[in-house]
Amino acid sequence: MDTSKTSLVGKTLSELQIIAENLGLPKFAAKQIASWLYVKRVKSIDEMTNLSLKTRDALNESYQVGLSAPVEEMRSIDGTVKYLFKTPQNHFIEAVYIPDKERATLCVSSQVGCKMGCKFCMTGRQGYTASLSANQILNQIFSIPESDTLTNVVYMGMGEPFDNLDEVLKSLEILTSDYGCAWSPKRITVSTVGLQKGLERFLNESECHLAVSMHSPIPSQRKEWMPAETAFSIKDIVEVLKKYDFSKQRRLSFEYIIFDKMNDSLVYAKEIVKLLKGLDCRVNLIRFHEIPDSEFAPSEMDRVVAFRDYMTQHGVFTTIRASRGEDIFAACGMLSTAEQSKENRD
Repeated sequence: MDTSKTSLVGKTLSELQIIAENLGLPKFAAKQIASWLYVKRVKSIDEMTNLSLKTRDALNESYQVGLSAPVEEMRSIDGTVKYLFKTPQNHFIEAVYIPDKERATLCVSSQVGCKMGCKFCMTGRQGYTASLSANQILNQIFSIPESDTLTNVVYMGMGEPFDNLDEVLKSLEILTSDYGCAWSPKRITVSTVGLQKGLERFLNESECHLAVSMHSPIPSQRKEWMPAETAFSIKDIVEVLKKYDFSKQRRLSFEYIIFDKMNDSLVYAKEIVKLLKGLDCRVNLIRFHEIPDSEFAPSEMDRVVAFRDYMTQHGVFTTIRASRGEDIFAACGMLSTAEQSKENRD
């Protein structure tokens, strides 16, 4: 990718209209460009054949489509594929492709590293390096071989989406708008540890599904594991969410990584039932992907099943998410951390 040129992928229709206007093009040219970028998914401006040669030359002067292929991939025996991308600033980010019967989900990153510092997260150990542009977020979706067959996208990769909300919202607009990919918002889920301003803005400006990382219903323990609890507690998050209607199209879920003998007893299940009372939501139990030198370990499956059964019996719809890609360390941050370390050594 030519770093001296501005990338067109990641530009909203209003931004493309400004570009068209600056080049002296008619207004409708912006919609034509958007269609080439987001519907036909061209790799170069020269492929935009309904634009005049003069227009394409003018665009080529300062702009590029702005897509770049992954630099590495790791394939699991279960079909999961982890893709590593290199940003123009020589940072590394990951996206994970997860096929599952009729579904094909891509888990994308929104930042290089993360500021949230969650103890059980490999990305959190990296610390924060940079936020991704809408171009870099969408590039993960558009540049994998399985791009055309994706049914769902989840913003659950590296970084905290609400800490980069402007660019995340731009990418969501492009994915869901008529001028862009025209996806239903029901195909997209955005995950957060819970940042107050970001939460309310996302709920007001997007119709995509929301997933809140809970991991403990007990504030003191959650604060120890997830420093974000200090600024905006899980109880306050729930109070904000109660103001919104999740009974129709939009779905609310709580992500709960279940750790061996740390948060997997029925004491925790009872606290979650109490906390979520009156909220239309589901809880996804996730078995922990082990990371090096961690105090956390995955819970035994019989304890996970007992936890789910208790929650379901007490009115909270609960699922156990199958663990995928363990043989390729599909948990976020493992591959990019190794690659960045290698790059630094070189």
